[in-house]
Amino acid sequence: MKISVFLPLMNSKQLKYDIAYLRMACEWAKLSHCKRKQVGALIVKNRMIISDGFNGTPSGFDNCCEDEEGVTKWEVLHAEANAILKVARSTQSCEGATLYITLSPCQQCSKLIHQAGIKRVVYSSEYKDASGLEFLEKAGVELTFLSVDE
Repeated sequence: MKISVFLPLMNSKQLKYDIAYLRMACEWAKLSHCKRKQVGALIVKNRMIISDGFNGTPSGFDNCCEDEEGVTKWEVLHAEANAILKVARSTQSCEGATLYITLSPCQQCSKLIHQAGIKRVVYSSEYKDASGLEFLEKAGVELTFLSVDE
């Protein structure tokens, strides 16, 4: 699998924006009530943030993401799914947008990303299963791994 890695290009305007948006996604992750892993996401289109999300329970549910044994509850939504669903409830469209996310997407979220029309995904750490990235690459979504200092 081919994953793009940005090298430090001091004059790259896009790299500066990518770093800034990814750092914002890292801050957004801190809003999650999940104890095992906090993940944040931003959807950006034409240099405008059109949606945000973090992993957690659906609206109106208890904010506790894990059960008594520390296992993630089935109803917990992933950060990118929350961000995409927020766009679905708005007048915006993800068509051609970039998703900035602190953890690469799983299989299920990768399908949502592709179907929503997101054309680029920038992430800062890799999920344990790379099949979501493999699906997105096959779908023609541009993938960029970018390590950011938190």
